[in-house]
Amino acid sequence: MEITQQTRKALLTLAQKKKVYLEGNILKVLKAEAEDQPFKEYLATCKAKDSTARKKRLEVTKKVQSQNKELEEAATKNKELLAKLKEALGEAERLKDEALEDLDTLQKRTQFELIGLIVKVALIIIIGVGVLSTSMYLTALLMNKDTTLLGNAWSNLIGILLTNSFSIIGTIMGVKYATENKD
Repeated sequence: MEITQQTRKALLTLAQKKKVYLEGNILKVLKAEAEDQPFKEYLATCKAKDSTARKKRLEVTKKVQSQNKELEEAATKNKELLAKLKEALGEAERLKDEALEDLDTLQKRTQFELIGLIVKVALIIIIGVGVLSTSMYLTALLMNKDTTLLGNAWSNLIGILLTNSFSIIGTIMGVKYATENKD
């Protein structure tokens, strides 16, 4: 394809003054006349600059594609690590909950055993004192001794033992109620 003299002059002037050259596929179809040496040189310079620019663009494109690929791989790895981290966090929370539940069960069992021991000892003491005082009172009755003072003491002692046993049971129930977990 040949171009007009006016277009040729405009292209050469643009190249000389502003260092702007043609690029792209248009260079494949432009032809300079055999005697037009300046335009032949202009087209050769345009082709050389176009080739250099294409190589640079190709290098940039390859570099960007390479970086994009690396970023995609890194994003995939990050997603995998995040998934593993979430899984580990869930497992840690589950284990923590299990440990807290085990600790709570252990504390309740220990408290229950302690309360049971206290109740047993208290009942043994209460029953022992009750049996002992009752046997003393019965012995005095069977021996036909004066039991006025002993009867009053026995009556007071049984009342105190009953009051104390209910007090102990009430205290234990209060402690048990106060230590229950009320989520």
